[in-house]
Amino acid sequence: MKYFKPLLCIVMMLFTLLPAQASKEQKEGLDLQGILFGHIQDSHDWHIMDWNDTPIVIPLPVIVKSSTGWHIFCSSRFEHHADAEGLRQGPYGLAIATQGDNEGKIVENGSPVFDISITKTVAVLFIDSILLLLCVLIPARWCKKHKIDDPAPRGFTGFMHMFIMYVYHDIIESILGKEAPKYAPYLLTCFFFIFVANIMGVVPFPPGGGNLTGNIACTMILALCTFIITNVTGTKEYWKEIFWPDVPTWLKAPVPLMPFIELFGIFTKPLALMIRLFANMMAGHAIAISLTCLIFVMYGIHAAAGTAMIPVSVAMSIFMMLLEVLVCFIQAMVFTMLSAVFISLAHVHEHEAEVKEA
Repeated sequence: MKYFKPLLCIVMMLFTLLPAQASKEQKEGLDLQGILFGHIQDSHDWHIMDWNDTPIVIPLPVIVKSSTGWHIFCSSRFEHHADAEGLRQGPYGLAIATQGDNEGKIVENGSPVFDISITKTVAVLFIDSILLLLCVLIPARWCKKHKIDDPAPRGFTGFMHMFIMYVYHDIIESILGKEAPKYAPYLLTCFFFIFVANIMGVVPFPPGGGNLTGNIACTMILALCTFIITNVTGTKEYWKEIFWPDVPTWLKAPVPLMPFIELFGIFTKPLALMIRLFANMMAGHAIAISLTCLIFVMYGIHAAAGTAMIPVSVAMSIFMMLLEVLVCFIQAMVFTMLSAVFISLAHVHEHEAEVKEA
């Protein structure tokens, strides 16, 4: 009962505001693709909502190099609405393209410029990194000030201790065994960074709402780190099994069929890590937005259908958001577990290979 009244107020507000908004969208036409990709894609400002045809955004720093040199300014200096050519005009002859091959990029005379701006994805990366540091440094500070035989911590510190030990013992140590302490710092960082980024992506308002792990560039860097660690630390027996595996000679020479397959597998493993995390998180955001847009789609058919869809859409959206919290944990666990498996497979030794062969 404590949370029933606030939840009831939110539902009543939806019943009051959504019909008016939906009728407006019915007249002007609802751009479902624009809404969906506007949330998923990166941008030079952080869009929150539209109020009376005025977009409410958080401006972000723009750092670009054009034909006239380096420029640093705020993204609020760009126009909110595009002109007839699909450009949001800004200072120094720069503009943000809203259509075409350069959509979302800062251009000068139609050509992209060198851009290292703090975009929405970069801002979310900074925020999530700060939160990750706090989640790690607060328990670390407690451990530094206490002895092993002191009573266990409580509250947030106790929760983080339990969480870290669960990931270490049940995921990392169970796969890597004696080598777990060596790779635990990287794998724990991967798990908690992905988990924090996923959870912050579920939060529907700033500083949350960023689709960091739904950006393939972010998942590519994470997978690349696993790829480098796996292959740089691989043993001689690991490379021998790739270039000269224990199979019949005709599969290795004169046509190196098995070495080619094994070498190809080196690149498919990080590719699977990258695409799995990216696709699952992007799909979760897309489904949540699509469920909300169902209201406006039904209003485009009939007002009564739109009104009837409001409680259904709200209930399905709440269920999807709760399910997304579980997916946030599962995806972080799967990425960490597979990374540990790939590292473990690269550390096969000669006596282990002989046992497997026997």
